[in-house]
Order: sequence, then structure tokens, then C-alpha cells
Amino acid sequence: MEQVDLLKELTQRNAVTGYEEEMTLFIKDIFQKYCHIVEVDKFYNVTGLIKGKGNNNKKIMVTAHIDEVALIVTSIDDKGFIKISGLNGVDPKILLGQEVIIHGKKEVYGVIGAKPPHLLNSEERKKAVKMKDLCIDTGLKADKVKEYVSVGDMVTFYTSPLLLEKNKISSKTLDNRCGVAALLEAMKEIVSMKHDSDIYFITTTQEEFSMAGAVSAAYNIEPHLAIVIDATHGETPDTSKDNSFALGKGPVIAVGPNMHKKATKKLIDTAKAENIPYNTEVLSGDSGTEAWGIQVSRNGIPVVLVSIPVRYMHTAVETAHLDDIRNTGKLVARFILSAEKEMEAVLCL
Repeated sequence: MEQVDLLKELTQRNAVTGYEEEMTLFIKDIFQKYCHIVEVDKFYNVTGLIKGKGNNNKKIMVTAHIDEVALIVTSIDDKGFIKISGLNGVDPKILLGQEVIIHGKKEVYGVIGAKPPHLLNSEERKKAVKMKDLCIDTGLKADKVKEYVSVGDMVTFYTSPLLLEKNKISSKTLDNRCGVAALLEAMKEIVSMKHDSDIYFITTTQEEFSMAGAVSAAYNIEPHLAIVIDATHGETPDTSKDNSFALGKGPVIAVGPNMHKKATKKLIDTAKAENIPYNTEVLSGDSGTEAWGIQVSRNGIPVVLVSIPVRYMHTAVETAHLDDIRNTGKLVARFILSAEKEMEAVLCL
């Protein structure tokens, strides 16, 4: 499957945190083409094992989360308008005018309307958009809405992937479906190369809520080294260059106390040796990714974090560069092959 086609398949499937079953089945089918063993656990993580050909008894784990931000139905009024609440960091102001799908007894399409500017008074123009003031209009009568939709139903963005100029793509859920695509790029490269370690590729669940999928996977596998692939902030005119990164300039390697110092240096050395463009991101505390939970699993797991710049994160128009996805997959694969040859030196104090 070509990269663009794969991204379209990944982004069009819904995987709200805690409701990732559909995506899990799709990923499982892909993993079975490349991995010796494929398993789905109780959290709906998909684990694909590519066995090593040596006797070093080392285990390396690569993760990318599949879940996405969403909304949840909180009430339905007598006219059929649906009130909502955000899940996992959705900014209310980006919802105005948004098309959505309500995942009820049947899929119901709707729009989140906005009061026309002509009808706003001076005070309303100054107010911030609040989630409690938003509602979904399905066009249905109240009795039909209540027949199909219940409090607690999930709501996702309704969009189609859009290919932009200069090798960019825009869609919902590129955080972190672009990471999943990069993981698959690494998997395809690893399967064709000789390696001694057992490599566990895992698409994890519930990252946007609690990192439960990654934490449980790390506990079960207890790898010697973990590699997390996620999204970071892409540069836009209104963001600081200190914490956002240009698209098309390569993956972003995180440095800080959450990441293993020597393994991260090896990751940077690998990028240089392979002529893979990269940037570095300083994270002085919690990385806000699965690296945080994995690091303290069991007796402690050395972890590195590689991120793909994504603009407009947690919106329906997240935007990434196709080359960054490819280069992230390439870097992860080459890092695995390089690090396993000197694992003791990389992981020693």
C-alpha cells in the first residue's frame, strides 16, 4: 500500500480513546503481512513481533498510539439539539462550523453551528468560545435524535484527507496516524534486514487519556529499549520557533530527563550517519507522550522519543509532510540496527 493511500485509510478510520476496535482490526491485518507473531491484548493494543536471528536475548519495543481526540454527547434538548463536551484537549473555538459524525445506534451526521456575526452584540464578540455554548444540529426532529443518539455517544470530526502542495497532507487524526505510518515504514525496512534482537512493533491505545495501552504493553514485554513515535508541534506564523518545528525538515528528536541520555545520543548519531535531516526538541519535564509512562514501567525502561511535526494539532485539519513520515520510519529502523550492535554500551550508566 502506497504511503498516501495508507494515510487515507488510517485517518478515515475512527479510534476514539477507549473505542479503538475498528482501527485495531485494520492494523492487525497489516501486521500479519510482516510479523512472525501478531497479538491483540485487552486494551486493543496490536503487537507485532519480528524475531531476531541472533542469540543476544534483547528486546526492542517501538510504539505509536492510534487513538484520537473527540467529543462526547452530554445531553439532548427538546428541539433535538445535542450538547457536547470535549475529550482529551479539544479547543472549543475550532469547533465552530465543524462537520461531525455521532456514533450512536446508527451513524448520524451533524454540524456544530455558530451564531451569525450579524446577530452578535458587542459583549458576545469579546467572549471566548465555551464548550457549554456549543451544540450539534443533525436536522432531525427531537424524537428521531433521541432514538438514534444517547448520552455518552462519541462524536468525531467528519473530514476527508486533502493533499496539499509540496508533499503535504491535511486531515484529522494525523496525531498520531502519521506516527503509525512511520512505524509501518520502519517495520517494512526491519523485516528485510538481518538483526539479532526481537523487535516488538506496537500500536497503542488510550494515549490521549492515560497512556494505559503503552504502560501495559511495556510492563508485559519488559523491553531493554523502547522507541516512541508521536507528533510534535509544526511551525506556524503564530507559534514560537522554540517549541514548534518546520515541516519537511525531518523528524524531531527529544532530549531531556524523560529520555535516556546515551540512547538519545545514539539516535542523533544515527541520523547524522544516515544523512537523515532532524531537529532536536528540549523537553525539561513530562514529555506528554507515552515515553513518560514507559520510562517508569517495571524497574525502568530506557526510552527515546522521535516526533513528526504536525500543524494545527487536535483539529480536523492537522497537517504534516510526507517526507518527515518517511524519514522518521527510516531513522527508527536504522537506529534499531545500529543500537542493537552495541546495546550494552548504549544502555550502561
